[in-house]
Amino acid sequence: MQYRQLGRSGLKISALNFGSVTFGGQGDFAATGNIDVSEATRMVDLCVEHGVNMFDTADAYSGGEAEEILGHVLKGRSRELLVTSKVRFPTGKGPNEQGLSRHHILNACEDSLRRLGRDHIDLYYLHEWDGLTPVEETLEALQTLRDQGKIRYAGISNFAGWQAMKLLSAAERDRLITPVSEQIYYSLEARDAEYELLPLAVDQGLGVQIWSPLACGLLTGKYRRGKTAPADSRRISGWPEPEVRNLEKLYDTVEVLVEIAEEHDVSAARVALAWLLHKPGVTSLVIGARKESQLLDNLAAASLRLTKAQIARLDDVSAPDLVYPYWHQQRNAFDRLSEADMVLHGPAKRHREALETKK
Repeated sequence: MQYRQLGRSGLKISALNFGSVTFGGQGDFAATGNIDVSEATRMVDLCVEHGVNMFDTADAYSGGEAEEILGHVLKGRSRELLVTSKVRFPTGKGPNEQGLSRHHILNACEDSLRRLGRDHIDLYYLHEWDGLTPVEETLEALQTLRDQGKIRYAGISNFAGWQAMKLLSAAERDRLITPVSEQIYYSLEARDAEYELLPLAVDQGLGVQIWSPLACGLLTGKYRRGKTAPADSRRISGWPEPEVRNLEKLYDTVEVLVEIAEEHDVSAARVALAWLLHKPGVTSLVIGARKESQLLDNLAAASLRLTKAQIARLDDVSAPDLVYPYWHQQRNAFDRLSEADMVLHGPAKRHREALETKK
C-alpha cells in the first residue's frame, strides 16, 4: 500500500480508503448495498490487512446507520485507523436539520460522534455547498469543533471551483480552520474535475479523495455495448449517480479498459482504479464493495502499474471536451501555463495532436 500526504497537512493516508456507503441499506441507499455488522467486520479486516488506514462515512448514509456500523466495527482498534464523516444533507424533517449553518454543523457532529462511538472525527467534510449560509459562519463552526477537539481536520466535497475558493479565501483572511482536502467525483466515465477542481487542488495544495472511482460500477466491464447489465447492478436497482451524458463514449472507454485489462490479466475495474492513482493531484480513492471478491480486486489496484502508452490510450478515449475558456487558452496561452493548468491541458494537447496525426 502506498501512503500519500493529504494536501498541506501532516497526515499520511493510504492511497485506497474504504467507504461505508454500502453499510446498512436503508431508504434510498438500499440500491448501494445492505452490508451488516458481520460482513462489515470482515471487509474492514481485509482492508487493514492490506494497509488501508482511512475509512469514510457520512451522516446521510442510510440515515446514520452506516456510521453506527462503522463505529461498531472499529471499536477497540488502533488509533492509527482514521475516520472521515460528512455534514450537510438532511438528518431530520426540521428546517434547520440540514445545511452548513453553525446550528446544524454543531448538532450533526455531536450526533455523528455518538453513532461512531468516538471522541473525535479525523477528517470532517462539508458534504455539499450551501449557498444560503455565509462561509464565515460555516468556518467558525468548524473552528469551534477543532478547538473542542471533536475534529482534527476539515475538508470540502462537491463544491464548484469558485465556491471552494470563496471558502478558502475567507479561511485565510479570518485565520480560521482551512480545509486540507476535497472529496470529489472523478473517473474515466466523466473527467469534469479536470476543468477546475483538480487544478485548484494542485494550485492550493489540497488533498484529493475520489468518491465513486468506478462510476458506481459503470467501469467494471459489466456495462458494454450490446450487452445486458447484471440484474443486481446499481443502475438496474435505480441508483441515479453518476449522470451519463455520452453513453457511446462510455462504451468506447470500457472497450479500451477491457483491452488493457487483458494485457495485464486483471479486471477492468482494477485498471480504472490504477489509472486514477497515476493522475496528478489525486491523493486517494474511496473504494466500496458489496462482495468480498470485489473488495480484494479493488485493493489490488494499489500495486498495478500502467505504462505511459496505456495511460495515454485511456486519456484519449475518455478525453473531456475543451469548453471555453480552455480551448482558447490551449491555442493562445500554452507557453505560459502552470503545473495546475497542465492537469487539463497536458492530456488535452496530446489528444489533439493524436487526432491531427490520424488525419
